[in-house]
Amino acid sequence: MTLLRDIVIEDIMADDFQLAPGDLYLSPPAGSVSAYRTAIAALPLDPHPNVFGLHENAEITCAQTETNELCQIMLSLQPKSSSGGGKSREEEIGQVAVALQERNLGLFPLDEISRKYPLSYEQSMNTVLTQECIRYNKLLAIFNSSLAELLKALKGLVVMSSELEDMGASLYANQVPKFWSRHAYPSLKPLGAWMSDLVQRVEFIQAWVKSGTPAAFWISGFFFPQAFLTGTLQNYARKYKVAIDTVSFRFDVLDVGPTASDVGPSDGCYIHGFFLEGASWDPISKILIEAKPKELYMQFPMIWLDPQVDRPLPTSGVYSCPAYKTLTRAGTLSTTGHSTNFVLMVELPTDQPCTGTFSRYCEGFAPHWIKRAVALFCSLNY
Repeated sequence: MTLLRDIVIEDIMADDFQLAPGDLYLSPPAGSVSAYRTAIAALPLDPHPNVFGLHENAEITCAQTETNELCQIMLSLQPKSSSGGGKSREEEIGQVAVALQERNLGLFPLDEISRKYPLSYEQSMNTVLTQECIRYNKLLAIFNSSLAELLKALKGLVVMSSELEDMGASLYANQVPKFWSRHAYPSLKPLGAWMSDLVQRVEFIQAWVKSGTPAAFWISGFFFPQAFLTGTLQNYARKYKVAIDTVSFRFDVLDVGPTASDVGPSDGCYIHGFFLEGASWDPISKILIEAKPKELYMQFPMIWLDPQVDRPLPTSGVYSCPAYKTLTRAGTLSTTGHSTNFVLMVELPTDQPCTGTFSRYCEGFAPHWIKRAVALFCSLNY
């Protein structure tokens, strides 16, 4: 709709209407079908990203995506058995499986955690922590048991099922096995980065269990961040005895770095771990600015989620930035009614105006950043 607002206007009937930046994109004069085809054929085959309102960095992202797809195709076509000298395919799979097993990712002691963080009306974070431990335990149990079964199958102690064979092929290609992905959080990382991310997530939960509620929460470390956000609103609603459906977040981007915080706020919470794509952040002016050349993502500063009652929605000076778990920007509704990928909308200050003929319909939005496809992400693909 934002793109259409610039061209679906009366001015487009003129012969010199500019459809996109540049002299090549003028509205063609009225004529025959062949004349229109000739005008279209004269357009560049590889247009600059600004034609679509995107930053020039979008070309880099597009090239990387095409390269990754080509590499995936090449991996799928490689032979299933190795020839010549060196280690066999089974030996390499076994080495990877042993290396993963040596990470020693044990299960969380749920009984001990339940006693230390009991169900409490005043503190919903106890429930959130317990639920996170249950979800991670399910993943870790499958992770450990499947690795043990695969190593047995490679030694011939158990039958190599189709599921274990697919798992071995994924480990050989440095990919996350689908059997794990089905029970894990959304992620686009290859196996090595995925494993490091899983270890960091487990350490985040372990630190929470050992040292108490953190001053700042690593939003990327949650299996189900929507439950954490709901718990934060619930704590505020119960503390001040107000209806939870009247409470919403006010967003304050802090001056401190993404992890620097010793004491949490009296209301709400500090979160960190977001990555910004399509734009950059000016820590002095505290507004969105154009992304730096060749900087595809930037680590976003800490955000204070400050609950407010009956907060009026801002009508100008902000960009409602969507936050996702992965770079896919798409997801399906889960049984809880939440998206499997979308997290929340974060209001970020901007000095970009809402301009154009249709400005009266887009009050409170910043078309410039919408065209730039600016978004926040909990996790990247590397």
